Amino acid sequence: MKRKYLITLSLFTILFFTSFTNMIPKKHNAVVVLELFTSQGCSSCPSADVLLDKVGKEYQDANVFTLSYHVDYWDYIGWKDPFSQKKFTEKQRLYAQKFNDNRIYTPAVIINGKEHFVGSNRLKMYAKIKEYKEKVSTNTISLGAIKQTANNIQFNYKITGDLSNTKARVVLAIQERTTEVKSGENARRTLKNNNIVVSEHYLTEVKKTGKYTINIPKIVTKNDQLTVLLILENDKLDILSADKLVVGF
Repeated sequence: MKRKYLITLSLFTILFFTSFTNMIPKKHNAVVVLELFTSQGCSSCPSADVLLDKVGKEYQDANVFTLSYHVDYWDYIGWKDPFSQKKFTEKQRLYAQKFNDNRIYTPAVIINGKEHFVGSNRLKMYAKIKEYKEKVSTNTISLGAIKQTANNIQFNYKITGDLSNTKARVVLAIQERTTEVKSGENARRTLKNNNIVVSEHYLTEVKKTGKYTINIPKIVTKNDQLTVLLILENDKLDILSADKLVVGF
């Protein structure tokens, strides 16, 4: 009788701890997303553009994703940045509101949606990447099954972890483009920009699995290599996870 009781107790213990373990969210390696707000009309931005390119190449296999958002508030100086969009300026303002900051500036980097610093600050950039890479995530994203036409890109996605109070955005970026700037603060300079965001849209609903089609804007040429990213964030704009696909014509 005692032996039967011990066996029953042992089985109960195993079931209890198994159930408890399943309730604990799985932890995964951290994802780092660096969003640089920049402009070809800003004289202090090229050094930040170069640093972001360098960092992106160094960490390309380490879940570190770099994006350049070109704002439009420098266009008045004399050079209209061909990649600038008003919606990216508004995006930066949303971050400023989150950080209780009454100003926006370039070059500015937002890391994982959680804090900002000057985008040309090399020491801080590497220190922050190291800091955020040591964190863990309870969500993962994986992308696949590309179907591409001249006008759009379709892909499948899978997201793990709790999706409560989250939203997801799809970002399309040109991997690299060189521009001869003819006027403004960077007149007579040839600038190289990387991971230039040309389109960004939020999913209407975040599901564990699904597919999405993103349209290719006219600014993209047949010589451009493209990157598609899916970024998961919470309602505070903190980035929880991300993944990317590299595509081209």
